[in-house]
Amino acid sequence: MIEELLPDPVVAVEAHGDDVPGDTALYPGEPELIVGAVAKRRREFAVVRGCARRAMEKLGVPAQAVPHGDRGAPRWPAGLVGSMTHCDGYAAAALARTGDLASLGIDAEPHLPLPEYVLEAVALPDEVRRLDRLTGEHPSVHWDRLLFSAKESVYKAWFPLTGKWLDFSEADIDLSMEPGPTPSGRLSARLLVPGPVVDGRRVGRFEGRWTVGRGLVATSVAVPRGPGRTAPGATGAAGPGLPG
Repeated sequence: MIEELLPDPVVAVEAHGDDVPGDTALYPGEPELIVGAVAKRRREFAVVRGCARRAMEKLGVPAQAVPHGDRGAPRWPAGLVGSMTHCDGYAAAALARTGDLASLGIDAEPHLPLPEYVLEAVALPDEVRRLDRLTGEHPSVHWDRLLFSAKESVYKAWFPLTGKWLDFSEADIDLSMEPGPTPSGRLSARLLVPGPVVDGRRVGRFEGRWTVGRGLVATSVAVPRGPGRTAPGATGAAGPGLPG
């Protein structure tokens, strides 16, 4: 699911259910990050890092530990940017070389309505109005959950570039649907605070993609290098809130 949302230079590895690619053994420095965690959390931690290590190998980088950096963000090997996500029955990691992308963020969530009162905590009034319209046009999509996932992906792409918190209210996300056999489309996030400076240019908007399938909603954001460069075309059509 994630791979079809990402530009060509990005390598993604996914795990569905018990179909886990690669080795899920923890590397030095990782076990202490989950001391006292419940069994489910320990397994998710190991599986998503197994995906990350397999993605490293696909890029020709030796598999290595993925420790925590600031605010719990993953700390990637030198020369790589990446993002991870996991939810019940699914995990994924996406990596690219720093020469190809400035940053990226991915997120996957169960394709279910958000818990009560969460939407009003994460959505701007204009976003709620657009969600109401989209729900009327395409009621099979849980647009509230999709918006939440998009905000998670935006945050994951934002933080490595800034080292700063980005509140849900500081990015206005517009979602659009494209024709196709499965629900999918694009997302555009207008930053309501000064954006990061990437290769000498101020970035005021993040662009990405989304899709729904296999009981999940998945989103991605790719921040291209600049100036004057754009992320290559897509191969196909833990953020500030709930665990993801």
